[in-house]
Amino acid sequence: MFLLTLHSDELPPISPGQFVNVKIENSPATFLRRPISVHDVDPVKNLLYLLVKKAGTGTRILAGLKEGERLSVILPLGNTFSIPEYGRCLLIGGGVGIAPMLHLSKEMKSRGLSPVILIGVRSKEDIVRKEAFEQHGELYYTTEDGSFGEKGYPTQHSVLSQHFDHIYCCGPEVMMKAVAGYAYKNNIDCEVSLENMMACGIGACLCCVTDTHEGHKCVCSEGPIFNIKDLKWQS
Repeated sequence: MFLLTLHSDELPPISPGQFVNVKIENSPATFLRRPISVHDVDPVKNLLYLLVKKAGTGTRILAGLKEGERLSVILPLGNTFSIPEYGRCLLIGGGVGIAPMLHLSKEMKSRGLSPVILIGVRSKEDIVRKEAFEQHGELYYTTEDGSFGEKGYPTQHSVLSQHFDHIYCCGPEVMMKAVAGYAYKNNIDCEVSLENMMACGIGACLCCVTDTHEGHKCVCSEGPIFNIKDLKWQS
């Protein structure tokens, strides 16, 4: 992963959970914009932070950008996480799904909440932005190989034995479904950030449609944040 820091003369308000669509210049193979979750925002300095995983041609090009280069970005896109006025909040991120959790935990702390952050990675070598997360919440880790934190997956961490009123999750779908199952079982309000394949980012192409109890919805325009009660993940 790498941290991409962008500056704009005017940066609009961006809420936790929203994303941006980035244009990859001079690359015929990547003519579609890339949707990337907002990792953090500094409204005073007009800085936008994107935590990106090098996974293909587009993200490799972004990783090679030099200071001073310009980037075409559409923002902000999508809906936002619902932040409660009170209650214990658990934020769960897996892999690159940790990206939106920093902005969310930062906003929660600014509102007087004390979020618990649980991050799942394969190994300690995959841990990034640890110090940043520690500033905004009580931080825990799971690693699949047991090299840091507790061995296993986020849904196996001992912190889940504590009481929580709200859960927020982003990561691989199999992980989010496991978290959703835990939330259903324990009657905990839970929101997830879906990462369906997107093309336009504005609800025009219908590429990212997901099935809900209210019919098909575009993840880019009517999401990416969904309450698990609206998704057909549980029978």
